[in-house]
Amino acid sequence: MSSRNPELKGRAARLARLIPAGRGGGAARTPFVLLVVLLLGGGLIGLLVLNSALSEGAFKLDDLQRQTKSLTDEEQALQRDVDAYSAPDALQRRARELGMVPGGDPAFLNSDGTVRGVPSAAAEQSVAGAAAVRPPEVLNLSPSPTAPTSPSPSSPSAAGPTTAPPTSPAPLSPTPGR
Repeated sequence: MSSRNPELKGRAARLARLIPAGRGGGAARTPFVLLVVLLLGGGLIGLLVLNSALSEGAFKLDDLQRQTKSLTDEEQALQRDVDAYSAPDALQRRARELGMVPGGDPAFLNSDGTVRGVPSAAAEQSVAGAAAVRPPEVLNLSPSPTAPTSPSPSSPSAAGPTTAPPTSPAPLSPTPGR
């Protein structure tokens, strides 16, 4: 009897006869082991690629959120500026800087052609306000020799001939402003 291969009895002996003797089983395992290793390696590489794509998306999302916050802050600052420029006191101050004066009492034209109210002229601008902002033609110190002088409508001698207004009123539109 050999000490390497003890003699099998019973059920073990029957099973031993069905399995071929030797190293034939090792060669059949190699493709299976390679398949398992390839599947595990492919799965790990797939997870690595997926994780990288998710990280890149997270960085892009963070950058876009930061950009959105910056643009929202800029929009709010611009809206504050617009609100400041649109405030009544700011509009009044800017109008005075441009040389505008508050208007007088208005008159309204009714749809039948009659005038309601008595119009009045605008208030005269003060001397201090006139010195602060000058119209462009006042700033021109040397008049150009080729520029014609335009007559002032307030002086009657320079006004020239005027045409009389029509005696019959023009037909009025039923809708105001058209």
